[in-house]
Amino acid sequence: MQKKKTGGFGETIRTVIYAVLIAIVIRTVAFEPFNIPSASMVPTLLIGDYLFVSKYSYGYSQHSLPFSFPPFPGRVFASEPERGDVAVFKLPSDPSADYIKRVIGLPGDRIQMIGGVLHINGEAVSRERIQDAVWHDRRGSVHRSPQYIETLPNGRSHPILEDRRDNGPLDETREFTVPDGHYFMMGDNRDNSADSRAQVGFVPRENLVGRAEILFFSTDRSAALWEIWKWPMAIRTERLFSTVH
Repeated sequence: MQKKKTGGFGETIRTVIYAVLIAIVIRTVAFEPFNIPSASMVPTLLIGDYLFVSKYSYGYSQHSLPFSFPPFPGRVFASEPERGDVAVFKLPSDPSADYIKRVIGLPGDRIQMIGGVLHINGEAVSRERIQDAVWHDRRGSVHRSPQYIETLPNGRSHPILEDRRDNGPLDETREFTVPDGHYFMMGDNRDNSADSRAQVGFVPRENLVGRAEILFFSTDRSAALWEIWKWPMAIRTERLFSTVH
């Protein structure tokens, strides 16, 4: 006698539900994927990069949960960001928008730009001129910009661009004092970044989503979705599975 098959459609539905729940849990407590839509973090991150952000790095807030619900104050299992971290956060003026920038100022710090040079607590941050960087903006236009290696007070170094050769509107600022429980965020593409120097302002601790960790995919966007034969040539293979610094 043949054994009767069990499960069927109901079993498939249960499997799908379990898979969705597991994905939500991983996305909430462990890693969440993000893509880079703008050039504000060039040369560290390029348009078309896809990366994983660790949700546990700074603890959890209401913004760690899907749709930021239910709301609750502060963070649990909180850990402070380090200066130089590349972090994703919710825009203070519009929590539905995700931004990614570098942590430059910690609570109590004094931050100022003078002649294109970053100053932290009254001291100029060291930077070393290296070769120019060639990069593409969102429209596909090609730019060549002066590039520097900037070394923060804690010894962490990263590349920055000065597209306007230290004469841009964000190269001369007033001195900002970072309030308690807030952070000062800046893009590495200093003259092409909406950040704490202007529109973004100080970022509250509870708005932090997580720290950028691993770049798992990157495309130069030269291949349309339907141009399957072009996909291999559009992938930036040299960037795959690299860590974000």
